[in-house]
Amino acid sequence: MAVISQNPGYISTTTSSAAADPLLSWLWSIEKALIHGTTSDFDELLSNCIKSFSNDPRYKNDVRFLKIWFLHMDRSSDYESVFREMEKNKICSSNCSLYEWYALFLEAKGKLIDAYFIYHLGISRNAEPIGRLKKAQVLFLERVSDIVMIGSVQKVDVLLENGGTYINPWLVSTTKKLLQEMNDQILKYEGYYASNKPYKGKVALSTLQKSARNKTIEIGGYKYQIKGCAGQGGFAQVFKAHVDGNPDDVVALKIQKPAFPWEFYMYRLLDMRIPESERMNFGFAHRVHLYSDYSILVSDYLAHGTLQDAINSNLVTNVAMEEELSIYYTIKMLRILETLHDAAIIHGDFKPDNLMIRYSRRDLLEDKDSFYECSGPWKEQGLCLVDWGRGIDLRLFPDDAKLLGDCRTSGFRCIEMQENKPWTFQVDTYGLCVIVHMMLHKTYMEIEKRPSPDGGYVYQPKTHLKRYMQVELWKNLFMKLLNTSPTEDHKSLLRNLRHSFQDYMCSNPQLIKKLKQLLVKQKNSLCSA
Repeated sequence: MAVISQNPGYISTTTSSAAADPLLSWLWSIEKALIHGTTSDFDELLSNCIKSFSNDPRYKNDVRFLKIWFLHMDRSSDYESVFREMEKNKICSSNCSLYEWYALFLEAKGKLIDAYFIYHLGISRNAEPIGRLKKAQVLFLERVSDIVMIGSVQKVDVLLENGGTYINPWLVSTTKKLLQEMNDQILKYEGYYASNKPYKGKVALSTLQKSARNKTIEIGGYKYQIKGCAGQGGFAQVFKAHVDGNPDDVVALKIQKPAFPWEFYMYRLLDMRIPESERMNFGFAHRVHLYSDYSILVSDYLAHGTLQDAINSNLVTNVAMEEELSIYYTIKMLRILETLHDAAIIHGDFKPDNLMIRYSRRDLLEDKDSFYECSGPWKEQGLCLVDWGRGIDLRLFPDDAKLLGDCRTSGFRCIEMQENKPWTFQVDTYGLCVIVHMMLHKTYMEIEKRPSPDGGYVYQPKTHLKRYMQVELWKNLFMKLLNTSPTEDHKSLLRNLRHSFQDYMCSNPQLIKKLKQLLVKQKNSLCSA
């Protein structure tokens, strides 16, 4: 049989239809080749059709064109690259058929974890009709029930595939199950107060969303006079409050609905695992009051703003943060993650508005030894990581467990989440890279694949470093943290990166002197705002 033309138009009766819809004649040719043609004819026809219309906006959301892509995928030896190409060209990216069909394709190949990720990806993008996609996910879970432990009707706690364990640590069913298993232990924690009844205080907590200032909440023998809102999320609000009318006793009240005891567990975990010398870098919770409808977490209130505030203060004048300050905060973040990950804990929401700034009450020294060793006033100065609602205790899971799940925080989804792969510490180290990028470039980080000398590829930020920056220091940081090896010693990696920045700052006494001046200037700016 002769090879079918790239621009088939042999059916004379369809000339007008083909002119209005060029894909139509291709579809007839593909159908004919599918029934009567040779393998080479058919493969070439599919490939030529895709090349002809991939960039045609008329067919980006055309399910007929999507079917041609899947015919091509079915005959390809590298189906993953075909899907990546579909993603790149945004073929039906808002249509649930893309995710449903590809998940079924993966399921047929026994790639259950990948199939689960694809359902999850489509749902996170609200692919329409979303109801059909969610139903397809439920049916998928029912089909693989022999090897899937189902935590709820539509969600997966644990997947077991090829002897490995895959866990989504952020599902409500996961944390609920873990808290139930540890209930006897948690009941003994200092500051843990639980009731199975709804909150019945004089001030309805629901009214605080509209007007909270100077209202007083009485809980557990304490009176908290609310002085203002310090933060707000989808399920919780954080208020600054005076305890028993004492303006010198200031706390943060995190009021959340529904009740959420997991964050208090994480704070007590920090008390037990973080060395005392590093504990000030991680926030402290005094107590939690749990009701059937609300939880109220009482924690330290840090008054000097966040790293996000510091970054924003530079945006006002349209300049990036001074490099000495950026290096200083990078050192602090590396030290925080080095300590945290060594304790088998993941923060899970590492971003600048969760890093509170700590200022020393004493004058900072210009001595390089005290700076390098973080002693004296330099120990009192730094960052404090808060908001532990997404915290992960790795010791609660099997040693071979791989984590899945998507943080869904725009700009902070690590490479593994973007590529639907398991992850562990990358969720935090990627967040660190994004923050560094924000300090250096005033923008969120976008990444790209670049060829590597060994013939593979590496991930790097798209934005290039300025020539006047310490280019090698920053390039090394991004290279190491965006391309981590599973066999690499994670603690040593973070420590070595931290030392490289400390060595630079201590190489010239003027650098520490300038840093001290910048921190004083920043404190005056943020604390007077």
